Parts: sequence; structure tokens; C-alpha cells
Amino acid sequence: MSSDLLGLPEALADRAHAHLGGDAAALLRGDPWELLRVPGVTPAQADAFARDVLTDPDPQDPRRGRALVAHLLAEAARRGDTALPGAEVVAALRGLRIADPFAAVNAALDEARVMLFLEEPDVPDDAEELPDPEEWLALARYGLAEETVAEGVQRLSATAPPLEASADGEAARQALFHGVSVVTGPPDGVLAELAATGVPLAVAAVTATAAAEYPGAVSLHRLLEAREGHGGLGYARGEQWPLDAALVAVVGAEALDVEAAAALVEACPDGAHLVLFGDVDGLASLRPGRVLADLVASGAVPVTAVAPSSGPLSELVSGVRGGGLPVVAAPDREVVVVPVKDGAEAAHRAGQLLTDSIPRALGIPSDSVQVLTPGLAGTAAFNASLKAVVNPGAGVCGGFDVGDRVLVAVPLEGAPAGETGTVTEADASGLTVAFVDGKVRVPRALVARLRHGWAIPVQQAAGTRWPAVVAVFPSASGLSGALLLTALTRARTHLSIVTAAGPGLTRAAADRTPPARRTRLVGLLT
Repeated sequence: MSSDLLGLPEALADRAHAHLGGDAAALLRGDPWELLRVPGVTPAQADAFARDVLTDPDPQDPRRGRALVAHLLAEAARRGDTALPGAEVVAALRGLRIADPFAAVNAALDEARVMLFLEEPDVPDDAEELPDPEEWLALARYGLAEETVAEGVQRLSATAPPLEASADGEAARQALFHGVSVVTGPPDGVLAELAATGVPLAVAAVTATAAAEYPGAVSLHRLLEAREGHGGLGYARGEQWPLDAALVAVVGAEALDVEAAAALVEACPDGAHLVLFGDVDGLASLRPGRVLADLVASGAVPVTAVAPSSGPLSELVSGVRGGGLPVVAAPDREVVVVPVKDGAEAAHRAGQLLTDSIPRALGIPSDSVQVLTPGLAGTAAFNASLKAVVNPGAGVCGGFDVGDRVLVAVPLEGAPAGETGTVTEADASGLTVAFVDGKVRVPRALVARLRHGWAIPVQQAAGTRWPAVVAVFPSASGLSGALLLTALTRARTHLSIVTAAGPGLTRAAADRTPPARRTRLVGLLT
């Protein structure tokens, strides 16, 4: 890619082309603050770029103001928020030297990338005066998606008649009776009950790797028939071509972001029953929203808890849910704790477990072992060290070679975010990656959507499990109860905990504070 995009450094120019399209130069020449649409660009960088492009840039330029509004909301979305209180956006704009933040907000609203929503605050019954509605701002894509989820849940709840089938378990009975229901706990028994009723059933999971655990299941990506279009990724299934199953079950639903959830409910026709299986105590999707937790918190749908299975893994997880970190007996080495002194030793031991110890001692092949690490930043270093040991190479295309394990960081038409696969072909034109449900050709222009995947962030593992997991905690930094719980519940049969966190791991287990996200779904449903 050319590095002469109006003087931008090559790496930033490549990112600008990827996010703004082939006419990025013309777009940025007309409005240099459009650079803020590129992830990772700061207001200071955009202002410096504007000084290079414009003769005398004005900090009060309406283009700057509206771009900063969208930027603040986009940064919030990267933290998982779907919306922000308007007052918070106004205060942030003042901090960015916007003299009239209300004019900036109005300019962003006129452009239609941003939407304003009014929320009625909770009012005590004995209140003498009604307060004014609260103003919330959202990027249009997330604001509309959240409204679609709420409308879809209400529509299905209102139109789905009880299905003429019987079941013994409470969770299955609720799924057959209600248009939308939530199940927490192991889904296997409930899915078997629902399948035995003879009701047409579609089962999906957030990734094909997760779907492989359940008979007949497919990835949600495949169920909704993902398609790459000019506006980005979309789905063939929807209101105009809905799913034809009477009952739709989604496992690992804690990983549903608000846009995926919106696509799911839109694809469920009137009268269909939707049942979501998931863990509301762990991490939500890496993308905006906390759909499952909000559904539960709203009280708008029935929630049934299924008892966990027995065994050392379940005993460990139950202890963490209770705020502790128990020492469990594991005669068949279902759980192994490996204390290490620092992050470097943690990476070394993780590599040993992945490539040698687990395959040799437990008979679980290396490609069924997944290393998890907290945080996005440290994972790249882990993968660099693991690649040097597992599959050294110069990187034929985008740093990848045949044999590399990869993670889909940004969805492809053939694979959702969070999916893992292995490169089977690599040349200058792109990669071929083998995923659980088939091979996908990734042209060079889209290779940036992939990351090395021997180690993946815990935050991107929500909703998927593997036969064996190596959960690595190189320090106590950034740990929380939700993150720890997500990491420990990703293993089906074996869990190795490699930790240099010391007592920090126990402190994390005691932290029951739910992850903070600003969303509107609870209010929309109540």
C-alpha cells in the first residue's frame, strides 16, 4: 500500500485505506477529521493531520465537532457501551476545546451517524414532579440494533404460542411455552430434551468451534448466512427471509453482541421460540452490548438455572462463582495449577503444555489445546514466542505461514470473530484457512482481520470451549472475577492454570463486581 496518503505514515495510511475505502485520499482532503473514523487515531493526531492538510484549521470547525462526537461514541463502543449519557459527551467535548458542544452534537445528529434517545428515569411513586427524560447518544448502528433487539424480544414473546410438545425438565418446558427464554448452566441435557420433542429445532453457537460440541449445531454465522457486502458484513437471513425452525436455540449466548443479537431476532419469524443458553456471570462480548445479562436483569423473559455437572472442573468453577478459589482434588489431572515466577516463565510453560505435556500425558492433540491470556496487548507477545517454537517462519503473507493457528479478530464472510483455524495455504495473494466447518480463502486485503491464535485473549473466548485450555495469568494486573470465571469455564475436559499472579488470583475470584457497560436494553424492555 502506498505511504503517500496525504503524508500519513505507511502503517496509518494502510489502516485508513482499510477503514475508509479506496477514496480515502479524497475523503480526507475534504475533511481531515474523518481520520478519527480509523480505530486507534486520537483527537491530537487528527488535529495534527488537519494542520498538515488545511491552510488554517479552526478548532471550532463544525467538521471537527461532529467527528469528535462520533469518536467519543466509537471509543465507548470499544469498551462495550452501546450509548452514553448526553451530558457526558458534552463535558468531554468541552475538554477537547469545543466552545459550543451542543452545536457539535446537533451537527453529528444531522449527519445521521449519531442518534439521540430519550429515556424516562425511574420515578418514585410519591414524586410530586416528573423529571425530564434523560438524553442518551449512540452511534446509529448500535442504537438501532439495541432497539431492534428489544422490539424482537417483545414481538416473539407476544406472538409465540405454546408448542404442542411435552418435556420433563423446567428449562425445556419454559422454552416450549415462552417466545423467549434464558437458560443458565450446562445446555446438553436441555438440548437433548428439546430435540426429543420432534419440534423443528435449529441449534447455533457463536463459533463453529463451539457448535462442534453439540449434535446438529452450526455457527450463528452460518445459520444466518453471513454475506460480505459494500456496507460490510450482513446476513441473508432476516425479516424478508426468516429461519424456518419453530424453535431456535443459541448456546454461548453471553458472547452475543448487540448487532449479532439484532440479526438473530430479526431472523426469527412471528411465532418462533428463541432460547438462549449462557453464563451471565462471566465476560460479555468483546463488541458492544451485554445482551444476555440485560435480558436477565430486565425480568422480561423467564430464566431457568440448570444444575452444573459434577467433577473437579465444576467444583473449581462453583467455588469461583461463590467468590473463592478452592483447591480441588483432580485424580485424573482434570485441573493442574502451575505456579511460575514471571510472565517470561509463564510463556515458556504455556508453550510446553501446548506442544508436549498435554498431548503426551493426556492424549489431547495440540490442535485441541487453546492458550488463553488476559488482555489484548500481551497476547501478541505470547503468540510471537509460541510461533517461534511451534511453527517458525518468516511470514509469507501478513506474517502468516502454512501451519499457523489463527484467530478471526474481525468477522469474515466465512468465519465469525472469535473463530480459530489453521493456515493450509499461504502465498503473496492471501491465505487459505481451515476452520471446523470448512476452508475459507482470505485475500491479502483481508488478512489484517486475522491474528495468530495459539494464544487468544480471554475476552475473545466467551461463548466457545475447547477440550483442553491453558489459562495463563502472567501477573495480577487487569484480573477480575468475570475474567477469571470466563477463563476457567472454557475447558471441557482439562484445565491448566499457569499463574504468576500469586494472591492476585484469589483476590480476583472474590471480585464479584459486574463489568461496567452502559446500555439501554434493560430500560427498553421494562
